[in-house]
Amino acid sequence: MLYSLRRFVRRHFGFSRAETNGFALLLLLMLGLLAAPALLRPALPRYDPAADRQQLEQLAAELAAARPANVPRRSYPARPGYARVPRIPLAPFNPNSVDETGWQARGLPRFLAERLVKYRNAIGGFKAKEQIRRAYGLHDTTYRRLAPYLLLPEQLPPREQQAFASRYPERPYASSEAPRFPRKPRNLQPFDLNTADTTQLMQIRGIGRKLSARVVEYRERLGGFISPGQAAEIYSLRDAPDLVDSLRKYTYVAPSYQPAPIDVNNGSFEEISQHPYLGKRLARVVVAYRQQHGPFRTPDDLRKIRILDEATYQKLLPYLRF
Repeated sequence: MLYSLRRFVRRHFGFSRAETNGFALLLLLMLGLLAAPALLRPALPRYDPAADRQQLEQLAAELAAARPANVPRRSYPARPGYARVPRIPLAPFNPNSVDETGWQARGLPRFLAERLVKYRNAIGGFKAKEQIRRAYGLHDTTYRRLAPYLLLPEQLPPREQQAFASRYPERPYASSEAPRFPRKPRNLQPFDLNTADTTQLMQIRGIGRKLSARVVEYRERLGGFISPGQAAEIYSLRDAPDLVDSLRKYTYVAPSYQPAPIDVNNGSFEEISQHPYLGKRLARVVVAYRQQHGPFRTPDDLRKIRILDEATYQKLLPYLRF
């Protein structure tokens, strides 16, 4: 049988005779390792609980002998019992005159009856059914069962407006006394944005003294507005689209208006850097470019400046003169 098994292994796995002998030896070693724990495990002594039981009984007898003979037992007050309240048939009743027992007799548990009585005392009595309906823990089915028998209106009466006396007396104003700030006109006629001063700009609602001054200052640096929408470029108006809409509504730019040109060929760095569309960075590059390549002849020459993007070029185009 062993020879047949070795022959089967050699044919199935393609082992040589030496490999087959090694495989058989390895298999025997593995079987021996699996059987070793059961064969080499020492015999454990059998546990006899008699000695431990005798020791525990002796210890219990010593504790019982050391306990005093007359030890008073601690007594606890008996928990008060609650008598069962008999149910009564439902009939119309006033919830302001019903105590806890009355609520229990109408089918409410004791905790909910106590809660309704406390709630009634806290608000000074029930005035409408909706107050009982809002009571915490009162289920809708229970309220619908009791609602037809509650002698209360459905809703609370509307609150009356109470007049409170002011701590500060009203200051009398003379009819001739002028208000602190002049009232702005409601029907404002549109005006020219390029010729308006701060007083005219302050007539628009939402534009005060500081904001109107900033609009005039930006117009001077820009060389004039070619569209009222350019006011949105002002720092204080970037997050105020409603004020920009008001400027578009109440101001205009004359069709024949020509803004002040930018002298990109002869202007110094300090002069052209003041323009909002150029700034110091772009003005420095413009001055350096014209020094290296000569003056600009056409607006397209500015496109050769790499840092000048298309959006800025289109905004600069109306202000360029050659």
